Amino acid sequence: MRLRHGMATVRTMGIVTVNGLELAYEIHGDDGGWPLLMIGGLGQQLAGWHPDLIAGLARRGYRVIVFDNRDVGMSTHLDALGQPDLGAILAGRFDLSPYGLVELADDALGLLDVLGVDSAHLLGQSMGGMIAQVAALRHPERVRSLTSLMSHPGDHRVQPMPEALGLFLRPAPSSLDEALHAAQEAQQVLGSPEFPPDDAWLAQRTRLYWERRTDPSGTLRQLAALLSAPDRTAELASLRTPTLVIHGGADPLVPVLGGRLTAAAIPSAELLEIDGMGHELPRPVWERIFDKLEDVVDRGEAGRTPLAAAS
Repeated sequence: MRLRHGMATVRTMGIVTVNGLELAYEIHGDDGGWPLLMIGGLGQQLAGWHPDLIAGLARRGYRVIVFDNRDVGMSTHLDALGQPDLGAILAGRFDLSPYGLVELADDALGLLDVLGVDSAHLLGQSMGGMIAQVAALRHPERVRSLTSLMSHPGDHRVQPMPEALGLFLRPAPSSLDEALHAAQEAQQVLGSPEFPPDDAWLAQRTRLYWERRTDPSGTLRQLAALLSAPDRTAELASLRTPTLVIHGGADPLVPVLGGRLTAAAIPSAELLEIDGMGHELPRPVWERIFDKLEDVVDRGEAGRTPLAAAS
């Protein structure tokens, strides 16, 4: 195993201009670690990654880069675009989406440009997995390995359970107390039936989101990008990037069919299904995920030329 363990975590943060937008980011881990860009899901802020999860990755030798996608947290919010007409988009008017997954993928790779990173291992969660897939398809030379977590390839057979879909139809919280209550309700639906909930982290994350900036309209614009994205299944068949697909067997928002279809579409993909895991990453599964991530990172590093590996 070529990943280095026991390295101290170094934290860098800032806001940089990418594609005319400001993106907030943090970097954890040693500068010499393998670059790992983690792409958040729908409405997920960089503060949504558990700090112990990031620290564990840094100790395993990664230079972990997390960031706020456009329309969340401290990154640019495209308020002038207003709320998208989701009904019309669902009816096929994809042109009404304010932006698409392509633009979100360009943001992610543009951030790497600004940070001076020529290529990286990508790990995307939920919508972030779709963004990572698009990035790997459009710029395979920039993606050393792909980890698609609780995501799907755009196949419209993958549909959320009604109770999960209902979470997006609730009125937006107007206070921190309402946000905390909404987060608890979401946890009851999206959580993992076989693993205990981390109530302290749920409350901490909700407060961090509220302090940084919650934006229901921005989340709906991201949702429009997701809904208007074409099925990537046929394109993914040409992808040669070493790939790991991780999915929970009890995921109600993106049912496990999504992970199975993703793994079936990508020739190099390995599928890790975790029984009893919902639409989250419970602490007891982290070490198992770390081990599988090391495997796909090793495959990605082994496939690079000496010149590319040295850059």
